[in-house]
Amino acid sequence: MTKEYDYDIVIVGAGPAGSSAAWAAAKKGVRVAVLEREEAIAQSIRTSGVTWINEMKKFGISSDFYNPIKNYSFYSPNNQVTIHSTEYQAAVLDVRKTYQFLAYQAASVGADIFVRTNVTTPLTNEGKLVGVKATSLKDDLIFHSKLVIDASGFHSVIGKNLGIVQQWKRFGVGAEYEAYVENVDPETWTLMVGQQYSPAGYAWIFPLGKNKVRIGVGIGKPESQVDPTQRLLELVDKKPGPLSKLGKIIPIEFHYGIIPNEGLTHTTVDDNLILVGDAAGHANPLVLEGIRYAIEFGRLAGEVGAESILQGNASKESLKPYEDTWKKTIGSKIKAAIKVQSRWLTLTDKEWDKEIEIINELSPEEFLDFIKADFSISSMVGLAAHHPKLAVRQLFGMVKNAVGMSS
Repeated sequence: MTKEYDYDIVIVGAGPAGSSAAWAAAKKGVRVAVLEREEAIAQSIRTSGVTWINEMKKFGISSDFYNPIKNYSFYSPNNQVTIHSTEYQAAVLDVRKTYQFLAYQAASVGADIFVRTNVTTPLTNEGKLVGVKATSLKDDLIFHSKLVIDASGFHSVIGKNLGIVQQWKRFGVGAEYEAYVENVDPETWTLMVGQQYSPAGYAWIFPLGKNKVRIGVGIGKPESQVDPTQRLLELVDKKPGPLSKLGKIIPIEFHYGIIPNEGLTHTTVDDNLILVGDAAGHANPLVLEGIRYAIEFGRLAGEVGAESILQGNASKESLKPYEDTWKKTIGSKIKAAIKVQSRWLTLTDKEWDKEIEIINELSPEEFLDFIKADFSISSMVGLAAHHPKLAVRQLFGMVKNAVGMSS
């Protein structure tokens, strides 16, 4: 049996980008449908939940939804530093709770949400995108729409089907346990680098509160062919470095995810189409986090998309303000972060030991600006001027070049 629906905007994916777009669009009075292939919003968690408190406050995310962090430890094979701050600035989200909050927020302003609805192909008429085809448990579904927002994550279901985007060539693959542990400092996150942790990436311990942590491994592809799940099992078994301090580790839930990791290389608008979130490559490559971008630019996509519908024109040109805005906001920052990450992926264990010393030179605010890929002109000039070590000056000189400044 085939069922047909009519909406102004159809959004593929009910993650943070899709739900945020739905909320922003529905608030403007257009008819919005969100299509989620899983049985529940955030049924499968694909992210470690690292984010930043100021951004979460701006988005209306309650402090009940995250564990605040104020200290940051880095372990290389033979070195370790901890940057201590007096303020809580980072956070580890309860991802499932946050994503469902965003979905309820969208529903509260009139967006319709369809779970267990798998979008298969775009619906076209004489080469023009006019909706999507999907399947549910029993039925084939057709959703007619004036605009499609592809928020389907790494797989970019609609964008790839239309040939607007190509498969990502570089990406990060992460495997993670949410686990009970005997000992944890709930205010400190830990990143581990070097061959025994991840040959092209890093491992992490992100606390969710008392006795509850996320332990994971991220691997850069194609730089390494190591299986992150196998490496995670080895780390939990052998407990090298800071893992030994956790005591008994009892895994409660397993997470696995893929995130684009080559910068902002794809077009994100076409006639009757917007791409947002991971589908658009909106991810910070330094710590492979993108939830804040997903919410911010999801809302932007919903606003621009709804305005185009209300004006009777969802052409590529009418949607271009969305792409222009996000590129102006984060384009140069992500470009710089890719440069830094490319350097990090080539470091040997001995070089990582030295790199830790560079990190140790930074204040908490400087460190957070750097790890967040917040490469503003003023912050980069200040960092290069304030840190006399040659290695530090070279590192930030490279960043300045990446954002179009002379070193």
